[in-house]
Amino acid sequence: MQSVAAMLLLACLWGLSIPVTKLGLLTLAPLTLTALRFAIAVPLLLICAAGKPLLPWRALPRFIGLGVLGIGVGQVFQAVGVAGTSASAGTVISATIPVLVVFFAAIRLKQRVTGLQQLGLLAAFIGIALVASGHGDEASEISRTTLSGVTWLLLSALAIAFYYVWSVEITLEYGAAAVAAWSSLFGLISLLPGVVWELWSVSVSFTAQAVWAAVYLGVAVSVVGLFLWLNLLRTVPARIAASVQYLQPVVGVAASSAMFGDRLGVLFFGGVLLVLGGLALSMTSRSKQKPKVS
Repeated sequence: MQSVAAMLLLACLWGLSIPVTKLGLLTLAPLTLTALRFAIAVPLLLICAAGKPLLPWRALPRFIGLGVLGIGVGQVFQAVGVAGTSASAGTVISATIPVLVVFFAAIRLKQRVTGLQQLGLLAAFIGIALVASGHGDEASEISRTTLSGVTWLLLSALAIAFYYVWSVEITLEYGAAAVAAWSSLFGLISLLPGVVWELWSVSVSFTAQAVWAAVYLGVAVSVVGLFLWLNLLRTVPARIAASVQYLQPVVGVAASSAMFGDRLGVLFFGGVLLVLGGLALSMTSRSKQKPKVS
């Protein structure tokens, strides 16, 4: 019963991440919101990693690369993409990350990709096309989905998926807490020059709403969500824990519709079904592979 409650809580925490990001972007620019999020998360993650051995010098390039890829590229591109899509579309497109993990794992970790998993990838990307076409010029400004927004989100999904696959290798050597803490720290540092430029050139407003969004993303998504996920992997079979991936888009789309009034048409729901179907197919015959961590 506790595991079921933890899975539902995790689906809600992660499912709300894109709508809350959209909320923060109403007054903050993408780099600034991302940096504020991880400025909140990093101290908490470092506390969780306290007592662990310090990183050897030879490990620093990999941790720096991991942080730049996952945060400096993946999370920043996600924020830029969310700014150019409806929160509902952003949620569904981001749900393709576990599908992409399968294929990067095949390349990097030499895991076999089945025909069903290949079909899953195809279904997911057809679903993205339908989702993107469901919010055009007739939508309100906040709910409009643009081609550039979809492109940024797809690039973000690719970067984050590779980040998770790469982090598996490093986690085996240094542990999950160290990987999360140090990669997040280096990722945050990589953002600072861009944030200085953004604050100088773009009008931003640190409203209570924006700060709350950053706190939610930093604490609930990046810290609490991570450790809930790791605990689930220790207490229930991976295939059961993976069901969280199916609930996230449902929570995100429902929240987006309530928060922003996203109008969801037939094409959009058809796309959602294809993405979820692709996710289901991509998770077949995956006894050792782990889905995404937001």
